[in-house]
Amino acid sequence: MIPDSSRDSGTTDTPGAPSGAAVGGGAAAPAESFDRIAEPTSENRLVLEGGVWHQISPKYVTVQLISHGSFLAIVIAATLVLTLLLHVGWWAWAVGGVLAVIQVWTLAILPRQARSIGYRLREDDLVFRRGILWQRFVAVPYGRMQLIDITHGPLDRGFGIAQLKFVTAAAATGVVIPGLAQSTAETLRDHLIEVAESRRTGL
Repeated sequence: MIPDSSRDSGTTDTPGAPSGAAVGGGAAAPAESFDRIAEPTSENRLVLEGGVWHQISPKYVTVQLISHGSFLAIVIAATLVLTLLLHVGWWAWAVGGVLAVIQVWTLAILPRQARSIGYRLREDDLVFRRGILWQRFVAVPYGRMQLIDITHGPLDRGFGIAQLKFVTAAAATGVVIPGLAQSTAETLRDHLIEVAESRRTGL
C-alpha cells in the first residue's frame, strides 16, 4: 500500500529505492526534476487530494530541443535546395515555411510543456497529468496495471533519461511518462509492479 504523503511533509522512502527517487510520495532530488509543476494561469484548475506531484527531468527539454531543432534544420535545408538549386515552384516555400513556423512554435513552448508534466502516487492509483491549455489527467488504478515498460532512444540514453509506459486492459487509460531519470524510472517500475501484484492478489 502506498503511503499518503499528504499526511507527512517529509520524504517517504521505499525499501531498496535509491536516495532521491520519486516514489512513495517523496519529492525527487532537485538535480533530477524541475522545482515546481507549471499550472495554468486560470483559477479554473483541477485540484486533486492526496500525494505530491513528481516531475520529469529537465534533460527531457534538452533532448526535445535537439530533436526538433534537427528537424527544423532539415526543413530549412530541404526548402533551400528545392527552391534555389532545383528551382521548384512557390509551393516549396509555402510548405517549408509552414513546417518551420510549427517547429519554431514547438521549440518556444517546450520548456513550459515539460514543466506541466507530472505524476502523483495516491492510495489506490497513479495520476498522470500534462498540458497547460489542453490538460490531460489520467488515473491508473494499481490493480489494473498489466505491463510497465521502460523505453529510451539513442538521445535518451545519451542524457540518462527514459520513458515509463503503463499498459492496462483499457487502451484509453494507457499512460507514458517521458523524461524520467533512468534510476527513477527503474525504481518506480519495480515499486509499481510490486504494488500492482499485491492489489491483484488481494494482499
